[in-house]
Amino acid sequence: MHFSLYIAKRYLFSKSSNNAINIITKISSIGVIVGSLALFIVLSVFSGLKSFSAIFLNATDPDIRITASKGKSFEFTENLKHLLAEDSTIFAYSKVIEERAFFKHKKKEHIAFIKGVDSNYVNVVKIDSLVYAGDWLDYSRNTALVGNGIANKLSLGILNYGEALNIFVPKPGKNYISNPSKAFRKTSVEAVGVFSVSEELDNKFVFISLSTCQKLLNYSENQISAIDIKTNTTEFTTHTIKTLQKKLGTDYKVVSREELNAVFYKILNTEKLVAYLIFTLVLIIAIFNVIGSIIMMIIDKKANLNTLYNLGASVKEIKQIFVFQGFLLTLFGLVIGLSMGCGLIFLQNRFQLFMITNTIAYPIEFKLSNLLIVVATITLLGYFASRIASARISKNLITN
Repeated sequence: MHFSLYIAKRYLFSKSSNNAINIITKISSIGVIVGSLALFIVLSVFSGLKSFSAIFLNATDPDIRITASKGKSFEFTENLKHLLAEDSTIFAYSKVIEERAFFKHKKKEHIAFIKGVDSNYVNVVKIDSLVYAGDWLDYSRNTALVGNGIANKLSLGILNYGEALNIFVPKPGKNYISNPSKAFRKTSVEAVGVFSVSEELDNKFVFISLSTCQKLLNYSENQISAIDIKTNTTEFTTHTIKTLQKKLGTDYKVVSREELNAVFYKILNTEKLVAYLIFTLVLIIAIFNVIGSIIMMIIDKKANLNTLYNLGASVKEIKQIFVFQGFLLTLFGLVIGLSMGCGLIFLQNRFQLFMITNTIAYPIEFKLSNLLIVVATITLLGYFASRIASARISKNLITN
């Protein structure tokens, strides 16, 4: 084993008398370097995108949400209040109502969602940090925080006195409506702020106070549609969900932020998997150069192999020489490629070389799991390539 490794290192770092073989070896090394670099960067970019998106999800969605298993609303009872208060893993919670509504400002109209929240909501979800114009809700009067997309569609500015935003919700019932004007409940609010998160959320939500929302929907004082919870640390989230679900029973659903955004995470993970498979295919093509390089080396070193065989080296040991050579060639390219990748990640995070917009740098994140995936992929491909190439060696090839 040590003999085969020693000869393999000599062959790897010594130039061949045939210049074509030297060129092929360099090309195969460059292929592994570029393939390793590209695969590592792509995986790191997806990790960066996931972390970047999580920043906005943390500002728009709670760690845990409790909803009713059936129906749109439920009563916030004293038992529920006591259950949440005694759980030491819960940092804060907020009562929430969410319902589709019709919005009208002057002659412009839009359909979106109202979200009624109490004064504790900003301790659970940091949506107030995304307000770029105006202020957060004033609970002492009928005010609203409007998504940027909705504000643009309704031509709605902030603090437009005398130009209230009208909100309509349909009254429940099954009978035929003879007078459409009596089919809706209505309230008027004053827009005091505009938030911006993403195109989807900017066109989806208008925040109002919980009491205003309850009056609009004709809910009782304790009637809500969800409880949003923030845990002390994310490490407690899974434990808290299991504990709450066990205590609340089947009448309630307790879900995490990841479950609330299951579609988003599924799409992102699927795209990452597809990108990994595509770049692995590119790497397989690059590895063919390694196979060609080893085969050319076998042919070039045929006389030397015959000498080694006559000196007592077995065919198996001679095969191992080229298995080691291919493995070392792949390992050399892997180390260089990963080093370049780590350097590029550092430079991007430090100096923001590539930008999405004028103020947002392209997200990229170093993760040990991505590094291990690339190492495992390249190592396995290099090993199989070396085995395939060395399989050409036989006693007849060496002695003839």
